[in-house]
Amino acid sequence: MNLSLLHLCDSLFPVGSFAYSDGLESATTDGRVRTPEDLREWIDVCLDETIGRMDGPAVWQAWAATRDQDWNALDALDEELRALRPSSAGRKSSSTMGQRLLMTWRAIHPGALADAPTVHALPTAFAIVCASANIDRRDALDAYAYTRLAATVSGAMRLIPIGQTDAHALLARTLDRVPEVADGIVRRDGRIESFTPALDIAAMTQQYVHSRLFRS
Repeated sequence: MNLSLLHLCDSLFPVGSFAYSDGLESATTDGRVRTPEDLREWIDVCLDETIGRMDGPAVWQAWAATRDQDWNALDALDEELRALRPSSAGRKSSSTMGQRLLMTWRAIHPGALADAPTVHALPTAFAIVCASANIDRRDALDAYAYTRLAATVSGAMRLIPIGQTDAHALLARTLDRVPEVADGIVRRDGRIESFTPALDIAAMTQQYVHSRLFRS
């Protein structure tokens, strides 16, 4: 068991994810996500598409680039991640969390990440920290999926009528599918891609929500 990975994934680790819903708040406001069943469908898309085709492959590739100190490849991947997020709020939230993750890790582990470049996306930042902390590449991929799914469920508990037990049951059901999705990422080992129009529109319309709990 890697205690550094547990520390990194703990909800107490100060990356600020509590401030972002990634468009879920907008979707709950306009009625697209109202029930636990709606939330299940939302989370499935987050896992299969956002994590399965964009963020997850980015973590997988960024981990290897960090291990090999291929900073050009890491920079290119980070820029592609930013380009694939059509929502400016989404780009800003990912950048804010990614940079805060690196800053905090450097503060609590002096001398760590000395050679790593500045990146502007959470998946690349997460991979850099995991690779530098000698966290297994596959464990890093699984852990990233957990942190993002857990953050989504946490946000949902403040946005729709769902209790803790039902919310965690939904999270557990989704986590059961993570190994299969991660296996697909490893097998494909291809370029990142993105096609989540409903999630992207929700993220872009967050700014028009009258009374907001989240920044995005």
